[in-house]
Amino acid sequence: MWRLALTALLIAAEPDGYSAARETMIRDIEQETRATAQWTGKERLSAEVTAAMRATPRHLFVPALMRPFAYANHPLPIGHGQTISQPFIVAIMTELAQPSKSARVLEVGTGSGYQAAVLAKLVAEVYTVEIVPELAKEAAGRLRDLGYGNVHVRAGDGYQGWPQKAPFDIIIITAAAPQIPAPLIQQLAVGGRLVGPIGPVAASQDMVLAVKRRDGSLIQSALFPVRFVPLTRDTH
Repeated sequence: MWRLALTALLIAAEPDGYSAARETMIRDIEQETRATAQWTGKERLSAEVTAAMRATPRHLFVPALMRPFAYANHPLPIGHGQTISQPFIVAIMTELAQPSKSARVLEVGTGSGYQAAVLAKLVAEVYTVEIVPELAKEAAGRLRDLGYGNVHVRAGDGYQGWPQKAPFDIIIITAAAPQIPAPLIQQLAVGGRLVGPIGPVAASQDMVLAVKRRDGSLIQSALFPVRFVPLTRDTH
C-alpha cells in the first residue's frame, strides 16, 4: 500500500501538467473509439477500462526523455527497437478482451509494462512474457515498485506462451505475428478471447479478435488495420 501511496504523491507532484495531459489522452481515445466503431462495434469504452487508462501513470512507463510526450495518442520508443503502443490501441485491445475481475491473462510482449499495468486494474492475474531480457527486468522492477502485485513477468519466447500457468481467459499479443501461434491457441481457455495484430510483419496487419470454441477451433474477426513491431522468436 505504501508504494501505491508514494506513486500517487509522485504523480501529484509531477510538473508539466500530467493530470491535464491524461484528460486530453482520454478525450483522444474516446474520439478515436467513436471513429473506429464501424469496425470494432464499440462506440465507447466501458467505464472500467476508461478508469484504468486514466489511473495508469503512462509517464512512468516511458524513458525520461519521452515523458513530455507520454500522454500523446501515439507510440513512443522504449529502447531495444521496441515501442509502447499508442494509448488508443492499448485501450481498445483491453476493451475487446472483455476483462473481468476473475480473469487470468497472458500478455505476449511486456515492453515497458504499460499494457500489463492497465490490465492489472481490471483482472485477477496478469502473466506477461518479454523476449528482450533487459526490458523484462526493467518492467518487472517498475511494476513491482509501483505496487502491481498481480503482474508476473518472465523473460522468454512469448510465441510459446506460458504453458505452466495455462489456461488463460484472455491472451493479448502486443507484437505482429503472421498467424496466431499454435501454443497460444492451446493455452486459451474455452470461451476465452485473444486480441492481437495478425498479418505480414513487413506490412500492415489486422487487429484480430478470436474466441475459442469448445472443439478447440477459433472464431476470428479482422477488425481494423494496424502496424506493430514484429513478434520475435528465440532461435537458439
